[in-house]
Amino acid sequence: MDELELVRDLYGEPPRPDPAARARVRARLERRRTRWWQMSWATRPGRRASRRWAASLVCAAAALTAVVVAYGASGGAGAPPVPARIDAAATGRAVLLAAATTAASEPPARGAYWRVTRQTGAEVTTLWAARDGRAWISGPGAGSGVRPVAKPFSMAGRSLSVAQIEGLPADAGALRRRVAALLPPGSGDGVLADAVSGLLWSKPSPPAVRAAAYRLLADLPNVRYLGRSADPKGRPGEAFAFTLDAATGVRRTLVVDPASSQVLSSSDSPGTGDGRETRIVLAAGWTDQGPAQQ
Repeated sequence: MDELELVRDLYGEPPRPDPAARARVRARLERRRTRWWQMSWATRPGRRASRRWAASLVCAAAALTAVVVAYGASGGAGAPPVPARIDAAATGRAVLLAAATTAASEPPARGAYWRVTRQTGAEVTTLWAARDGRAWISGPGAGSGVRPVAKPFSMAGRSLSVAQIEGLPADAGALRRRVAALLPPGSGDGVLADAVSGLLWSKPSPPAVRAAAYRLLADLPNVRYLGRSADPKGRPGEAFAFTLDAATGVRRTLVVDPASSQVLSSSDSPGTGDGRETRIVLAAGWTDQGPAQQ
């Protein structure tokens, strides 16, 4: 299956496609595919560079094909243009699906501790969690060392163990049903999006579960694509936003790097007034380095 067939499966057959536009897109994709294979061969036996080029190719294909779909749907020159939000929605969905593909290609987790280091303002906090339920935290409130944490992971106020997180479904539809069952009755789409996005970086989700979470977010209509962005550290990524609570208007914005499938930052903007809280994800993954070794 080539890139145009992949996007056709995702979005359907574009009405009245323009042959010239399709030819231009295919030529650009062929050039990118050639560069990817050259890079893949040059970096063997390593896999990470190949995955990054593959993800970049998927994102490029999605963005270029979205233009073709929009051009075809407009009926060609002289017809009313398709609204820009259609292109943004198609591109955003493809970016999230590209991140899902990258996440699914990651090797199985290795290490004794799940470790997350985040920065909020000037404060840096690190959490370690072992599979047996023990957990520790360093940073503000822990003095000069580390202190134990009783419940390191939760979803909508409900405590989760490492085993429960690792046992979540790897299918997007099944994951949505499982997460919805964990949420309080009457939870809105914002609460669902928040719970799912937490599986991408703050919890020890296996690669297949992270991939399912990205696919689930791609299907949520309240998750809006904002375009290319950068986190406060200047790391480039793609920004997505959703409203946490319709009553307060608080909006959460995620900056994601689809080439590595990593969340770079998570920001909350109040519905009214000033103020913005940003959590920068400095590191997230499994390690054999425990808290006593810091």
